[in-house]
Amino acid sequence: ENLDPTDPPAKFAALAAQIVTNLAAPDILAVEEVQDNDGAANTSVVDASVTYGLLISAIQAAGGPTYDFRNVDPVDDQDGGESGGNIRVGFLFRSDRGIAFVDRPGATSTTPNSVVLGGSGVELGYSPGRIDPTSAAFNSSRKPLAAEFTFHGHKLFLIANHFNSKSGDDPLFGFAQPPVLVSEIQRNLQAQIVNNFVDAILALDASANIVVLGDFNDFQFSTPLALLKGGVLTDLITGLPAAEQYSYVYDGNSQVLDHILISNHLLVPIEGGSALFDVVHANAEFPPETHATDHDPSLVRFTLVTSP
Repeated sequence: ENLDPTDPPAKFAALAAQIVTNLAAPDILAVEEVQDNDGAANTSVVDASVTYGLLISAIQAAGGPTYDFRNVDPVDDQDGGESGGNIRVGFLFRSDRGIAFVDRPGATSTTPNSVVLGGSGVELGYSPGRIDPTSAAFNSSRKPLAAEFTFHGHKLFLIANHFNSKSGDDPLFGFAQPPVLVSEIQRNLQAQIVNNFVDAILALDASANIVVLGDFNDFQFSTPLALLKGGVLTDLITGLPAAEQYSYVYDGNSQVLDHILISNHLLVPIEGGSALFDVVHANAEFPPETHATDHDPSLVRFTLVTSP
C-alpha cells in the first residue's frame, strides 16, 4: 500500500511480521505498490532499491530469512498510483531452500518480454521483463512482470500483476443497476495480453509451470478473470468455501481482488492433495489503524512433480 522509505518503521515491521509469522516466510513473494526511493516526492527518481532494502531488513529483524528482490523500474510517472510514487510490482525470493532466480538481464522499462526456445527448453527472453509495456492497455497502469525461477531442477514462470483500479465505476449497490463498469474495458485488454503471453509459453511447453498472481482489481466471476484464465489457467480462490472467498473489503462488501492462477501442470498435485491454497485474513476485515496494508495476502504451497 504505497510503501516507501518515508513510511514509519512500524509499517515495515508490521508487513515483515505478516510475511514471517502469518505466511511462514514463503520462498517467493509477489508484491505490489512498491514506491520509489523518495516516495510521493515528484522527482525523476524511479529506483526502489532503498524501499526493498528496508522491507528485507525488517523481515530479517522479525526473525525471517534474507530475501533478494527483482523488478524493472517504470518510466517516471507513467504507471498510475500516487503522483510521484512510481509504484511497481516486483518479486522477493529466498534462496536458502532451493529456489534460484534465473537472471536474464537487459530489459528496460519499455522492452517487451518474449518467449523463446533456448538451451533448457522454453525460456523468457528477459528475466525479469515486462509484458508489452508500451501497449495502450497499460496506460497509467502497472505493467505485468514476468520472471523465471528454478527449484531443484524444476522451472517456474511467474507473472506478477497489478491491473488498473475500479475507479470511475458505478457503486455495486448504487442507483444504476447493473452498475456501469467503465474501468473493466482496460482490465479486459490487460487480461487478454497476459493470457496471450501464457499461451505463448504453453505453445512451446504444454507442461510448463506457470503462476499468474497479484492484484487484478476484479472479482473471480468477472469478465477480465475469465479472459485471463482463457481455458488454460485455474483461479485457486474459487476452490475455497464461498464465505472465505475475499481479500478486500470495500464499503462493507467483502470481495476478491487478489488472485493466484496456475497452469494445468501445477494443478495436478493440488488435486492429489499435496498442495495448499488460502487467503490469509490479516488485514481487510480489521480497522485500518490495526492492519499492515489494505489487502489480504494469498498463499499457495506446491509439491512439484515431474511429467511422465
